[in-house]
Amino acid sequence: MESLTGHGDYQCVLEIGPGTGMLSQYLLQQKNWQWKGMDIDPDSVAYMKKHYPQHAEKVSMDDFLKIDLADFFGNEKIAVIGNFPYNISSQILFKILENRQQVTEMVGMFQKEVAQRVVAGPGGKVNGILSILCQAYYDTEYLFQVNETAFYPPPKVKSAVIRLKRNHVDQLPCNEKTFFATVKMAYNQRRKTLRNALKAMQIDWSEPGVQPLASQRAEQLNVDDFAKLANAVTVL
Repeated sequence: MESLTGHGDYQCVLEIGPGTGMLSQYLLQQKNWQWKGMDIDPDSVAYMKKHYPQHAEKVSMDDFLKIDLADFFGNEKIAVIGNFPYNISSQILFKILENRQQVTEMVGMFQKEVAQRVVAGPGGKVNGILSILCQAYYDTEYLFQVNETAFYPPPKVKSAVIRLKRNHVDQLPCNEKTFFATVKMAYNQRRKTLRNALKAMQIDWSEPGVQPLASQRAEQLNVDDFAKLANAVTVL
């Protein structure tokens, strides 16, 4: 599993949804970390415990979206990996963002369009809320595409694997709650210029670093631009 780099010096890798162990069998061969599997499907958990009895205690039936990571790992740094269910893949990313001080690396397979969105830079229609929020705290990389023929039965969409590596940003240069709210409001009305899309926030557009952004749209901005906007908000 060369896609995992050990970034952040984690000692444990959490696999979300190991299923029948297609990925787990390779992860379990690694000596650089401890593996843990988490699945909400009782049949998958039973399969893993039966076929990997020596690792049975490392497999749990839990919902990653609902757990408190501290209950499982304390303050330990971890990596997250998985072929994520496409219907909750964005929620998994938001969960990782909430736990960004603990999750130092993520390697995951997503629907291709979601993967492209996460790594997209400013200036195109592909980027979105996930682009800005993920790139605020992680270095994002598009690793490779996975075609439909790699699965049986083949899905109707292409897939792609991406990697997130925690950057050095402990605190954004703005109020983070305001930053998140600004990003979400701007993209929720992405066809409007920012002056109109963020009207409810009463931004002081007279500030030198903010004034040029008024006529732009959300998709044209980067993380630093949104931080400037957040600092100019007078009413949230």
